[in-house]
Amino acid sequence: MSKYRFALSSWEQRQEGIVEGDDFADAVFNLGANVRVNKGDRLEIGVFGFPPARYECAGSLPDGKPMWLPAGRLAA
Repeated sequence: MSKYRFALSSWEQRQEGIVEGDDFADAVFNLGANVRVNKGDRLEIGVFGFPPARYECAGSLPDGKPMWLPAGRLAA
């Protein structure tokens, strides 16, 4: 399993830590299963030595998992 550093920010707080997963998608899934995520929360996640990917929670999927969209994208 790979280890990923993450920082989850909301209006009230910022949580940082390590999450493990077989791959990137698995790590993001594990994070959503173990940490409460709300619409508008921002996630920075990546491996040591590389810049993190940045996402924003756009809401929840029908199964309750957070739906992440890339943060900072401009509309066309």
